[in-house]
Amino acid sequence: MEEPAETSTRRAKRSRAQTQNAENQGGKANGTDGDHDRVSDASERVDRESSPDDFEETRPRAKRSRPEEGASDATHKATAQNLIEVIKGNGKLIPQAVKLWVEQYESDPKSAIVQLLTMLFEACGAKYYIKGEFLDETDVDDVVVALVDLARRGQVEDYQSSKRKEFKNFKDNLQSFWDVLVRECQHGPLFDQVLFDKCMDYVIALSCTPPRVYRQVATFMGLQLVTSFITIAKMLGAQRETTRRQLDAEKKKRAEGPRVESLNKRFSMTHEKITALEEMMRKIFTGLFMHRYRDIDPNIRMCCIESLGEWIFSYPSLFLQDLYLKYLGWTLNDKSAGVRKASVLALQNLYEVDDNVPTLGLFTERFSNRMIELADDIDISVAVCAIGLVKELLRHQLLPDDDLGPLYDLLIDDPPEIRHAIGALVYDHLIAQKFNSSQSSSKGDGSGSSEVHLGRMLQILREFSTDQILSIYVIDDVWEYMKAMKDWKCIISMLLDGNPLIELTDEDSTNLVRLLGASVKKAVGERIVPATDNRKQYYTKAQKEVFENNRKDITIAMMKNLPLLLRKFISDKAKVSSLVDIIVHMNLELYSLKRQEQNFKNVLQLMKEAYFKHGEKEAIRSCVKAINFCSTESQGELQDYARTKLKELEDEIIAKLKSALKEVADGGDEYSLLVNLKRLYELQLSRAVPIESLYEDFVLTLQSFRTMDDEVVSFLLLNMYMHLAWSLQLIISNETVTEPSLSSLLLKRNTLFEQLEYFLNSPSEVEGVSNHGNLLACRVCTILAELWFLFRKTNFSSTKLERLGYCPDVSVLQKFWKLCQQQLNISDETEDEDANKEYVEETNRDAVMIAAAKLVASETVSKEYLGPEIISHFVMHGTSVAEIVKHLITVLKKKDCDLPNIFLEALKKL
Repeated sequence: MEEPAETSTRRAKRSRAQTQNAENQGGKANGTDGDHDRVSDASERVDRESSPDDFEETRPRAKRSRPEEGASDATHKATAQNLIEVIKGNGKLIPQAVKLWVEQYESDPKSAIVQLLTMLFEACGAKYYIKGEFLDETDVDDVVVALVDLARRGQVEDYQSSKRKEFKNFKDNLQSFWDVLVRECQHGPLFDQVLFDKCMDYVIALSCTPPRVYRQVATFMGLQLVTSFITIAKMLGAQRETTRRQLDAEKKKRAEGPRVESLNKRFSMTHEKITALEEMMRKIFTGLFMHRYRDIDPNIRMCCIESLGEWIFSYPSLFLQDLYLKYLGWTLNDKSAGVRKASVLALQNLYEVDDNVPTLGLFTERFSNRMIELADDIDISVAVCAIGLVKELLRHQLLPDDDLGPLYDLLIDDPPEIRHAIGALVYDHLIAQKFNSSQSSSKGDGSGSSEVHLGRMLQILREFSTDQILSIYVIDDVWEYMKAMKDWKCIISMLLDGNPLIELTDEDSTNLVRLLGASVKKAVGERIVPATDNRKQYYTKAQKEVFENNRKDITIAMMKNLPLLLRKFISDKAKVSSLVDIIVHMNLELYSLKRQEQNFKNVLQLMKEAYFKHGEKEAIRSCVKAINFCSTESQGELQDYARTKLKELEDEIIAKLKSALKEVADGGDEYSLLVNLKRLYELQLSRAVPIESLYEDFVLTLQSFRTMDDEVVSFLLLNMYMHLAWSLQLIISNETVTEPSLSSLLLKRNTLFEQLEYFLNSPSEVEGVSNHGNLLACRVCTILAELWFLFRKTNFSSTKLERLGYCPDVSVLQKFWKLCQQQLNISDETEDEDANKEYVEETNRDAVMIAAAKLVASETVSKEYLGPEIISHFVMHGTSVAEIVKHLITVLKKKDCDLPNIFLEALKKL
């Protein structure tokens, strides 16, 4: 099964069908088998196999033209016009029009054929008439050359591609016309070796002409003829099989006789008709399909492959063989995504039929690798269909597991359609093991239980244990198909039981906790993988009801068990965050309705303990979010209890910070201070915390210990900034502002500015403190920009708070831009080190540029203060420029700000 060496659409000339004399009409039909080519003998004729491009560019808009030669009489015109008008218009009239035409054909064959051919030409968009008396002498080549000449002069109308309303059903009606015609003729003209031979000669010839509109319509008609022939052949095949059974039964009674003779005759006639139909199918396949399946027009190629797939599927007795299958295999490499997809879908339909698989053995061996490659096709729709095809191959155990490695890599692909398609494959093949005959046939082994499925899922997740994000991607891909992920009781039981059916390692427990947390989010309609389009999700009323029911089921399953899970894994930083997050997806009202108040209190107490037990951002942030949720979403006594716990947490963190500050002042270790500063920062991100008593201690610590670790300094500054921001918000929101509160805010602000400006004055010291000095510099830049933005004068001019307006000195701005420039010039290696450090949510370079963009966009300072070094960096720093500009534009668009001219000028120079 070799691929064709030639890939262009150009073909060697072939002979055209020649007209027959009337006395020879009962003989063998002439098609494309001859070697004689009349077109090549005439200088005015064109090579119909050549490239159509010349006609595509020069042909003006189609217009109606008068027939120039071979015009028939008015009756022929009127009848032909009726046929084409029926196809253009109301498709419901087609059966009646065809019936009348067949009656006319039986009484006057030549006149009817002329009418039908005239309709065929006009369906292609050309006005051309053949005189009935010259029908037998008319050469197909001569007619086609004349039709091509009409196209060259622009006298052709493209009905199929027309956007006009009256032609919207043209293609469907044309398809229906030929199908009805074949059905109507099945008891006579279909087998007279005149009517359809003549039609096929012209259809095949027109399908090989340069004008694209001819090729499109003729190809469509030819393909439809084969489809209709198959319909009749299948009906005759059923009749032949019935006759055979009757004949076998009759022969058992008597070997000879009138009944046996009649059945033999009927069987032979039916078989002859089927053979004749198959010959007509082969004629169109050889004369039309074999040339057009690689036409220059992808729509023609796609139409051919779709039809071939339909033929093989519906008439396998003829078409299910390598002679025809190879075209589906070759077009898996077509440059058009539509053609590749048509081939994949055709093959998928074939493999879905179990009886086809043995015959497809050689084809599978030849093209299975290409089918697997298409799962990673550049076109998403092709890739998704190819994955479905691979599933069918796996179902029949036609692929070894070793070939599936590249497919599983697509579990973490960007397009969600591909990921979810692979997820379905992974579930069927590896988790449910639907394609494993021995597994599916075994009984009593619990192979379909949730625990077994979860165990197999954990085996897959072991491959991604080092990267939690990749694990979440895999869970998201499979979740839709795996019911065991929603079996909350089973998952909880596996985590809590000492002797589960499947023994869990610590790695498995971590993955199962992550799976539980992610599955809970999915069950209530939350995304666990970021959307590529960032569009908000909208759900129907029915979907929301499902989510609420899921929320109720989760709450009932977790009320008693969540405290047990937290108590068991409270010291495990890899698990505690996922467990704590579950509470925010529960219906807290059920705690009271189900009289589970004590379990609610236990959960709160355990979350508070987890908050003080861990120092990692993820765990701290989850605890803060969960406790805040409980204090706002619970009701009555439970809400009071939650708020009390939150107040206790605030008091305790303040006390711990005071103790840690004293420890540092006494020359002790800085670790306790750092961890508690992180905890306070996360708390301040969500609510105002009364740390007035700590603010002066923070300042004193910064002034007294200039050699502290840069991360400790960063969090001291961040917590001071957060407290200042909350204080400002409180003053702005109050109707009355007292002088003491305003003076206190100004004092805190000025004190923080002094500390920040110290680092602007000593950039070398900042960089020399540690390998992560640029992290501190980044914090200084971003906090300064935020403060200048919050206290910009335009916010407070002509108000009672005008004193709060602030504008930095030019010297301070220059130092600020210089420090920004130093951040932009740091090496990628150093930046990568910082990216691995906790609480660095974006690269330092990006953070600095966002801060600078926000500052300038807000017009906190005059644009002329923007240092030339920054603009120079925009222009000169190669690949990083695109990223910087992207962030600038993103930030400014979010703030509904116009891009400042100074940035626009920089963009022009890129």
